[in-house]
Amino acid sequence: MKKNKFILYSLFFILFCFSIIIFLWQQIYLAKNPYDKELKTFTIEKGEGLKEVSVNLEKEGIIKSDFLFNLYAFFSKKATKLQAGKYQLSSSMTIPEIIGKFVKGEVIKEKITIVEGWNLNDIKNALNEKFNIQSSKLNLSVKDLPEFREKFDFLKELPNSASLEGFLFPDTYEFYFNAKEEEILEKILLNFDKKLNSQLREEIKKQSKTIFEIIIMASLIEKEVRTMEDKKLVSGILWKRLKIGMPLQVDATITYLTGKKNTNVSIEETKIDSPYNTYKYFGLPLGPICNPGLDSILAAIYPTESDYLFYLSTPEGKTIFSKTLLEHNISRAKYLQ
Repeated sequence: MKKNKFILYSLFFILFCFSIIIFLWQQIYLAKNPYDKELKTFTIEKGEGLKEVSVNLEKEGIIKSDFLFNLYAFFSKKATKLQAGKYQLSSSMTIPEIIGKFVKGEVIKEKITIVEGWNLNDIKNALNEKFNIQSSKLNLSVKDLPEFREKFDFLKELPNSASLEGFLFPDTYEFYFNAKEEEILEKILLNFDKKLNSQLREEIKKQSKTIFEIIIMASLIEKEVRTMEDKKLVSGILWKRLKIGMPLQVDATITYLTGKKNTNVSIEETKIDSPYNTYKYFGLPLGPICNPGLDSILAAIYPTESDYLFYLSTPEGKTIFSKTLLEHNISRAKYLQ
């Protein structure tokens, strides 16, 4: 009789344990709502531990139980491996799937667009806004960036005083929410390296120019005119001015110095003592004044020859070309006064 009771109690105990195991398995490996298609943005703040994360997940309705979340994380030895950042989650995900995402750091990707004509300050502001990066690398000259200079040939030829201005190729990029500044800049420089292909580099070399000279010229063109046709014509004019020893007199170099957003340049401003002032000093400025797009780079490499020596842009953005100073002054009186 006692033996039968023991067997019966044992069976009940085994059945009870089996039920507990089945229950836990269902709670952990089955999602709260398998048919939920809504994605929620969930953030793990820096310094938050497992307890805070699990409580917040339950509050957001993503998981059934913070206790079971903690239980699985503890026994899977992943409790201390959760990475901070923004994640896209839904209640159709299981606890192992969610923890796996946290451990791998599969945070939401952020898009950042570098606009053609942006300078380093514009890019700094964008990086700070998107990734909370108080930029330090962009404040340095290339001689203080050996990790980039060793990797990219086009940076090796730059003077030590040069910065990354001009070489951060305008495009739309995707990065994880917690991306580091080095990772971001390297990807942008890789894009420049790709866009300036071997054919273009060979043509630059054939013209006995340097990549640095081309990018400086492209940056001037980028800020001066809009269409590809105008860019190539202005390129031809500026290279011609250099050849005949005429000052470039590019208004954009003055606004680069003053930080003004409009193109109105005063006589007084043209007297600013700076190697970027193309009214005061002959030749190309000390470095690029912005980060030019591919059209401006191509225009700098493949200029259109013409009889023009002067140009101006109307308030509407139309470019007026002139062959002589007299024609240019007449155009200035007509369109700019």
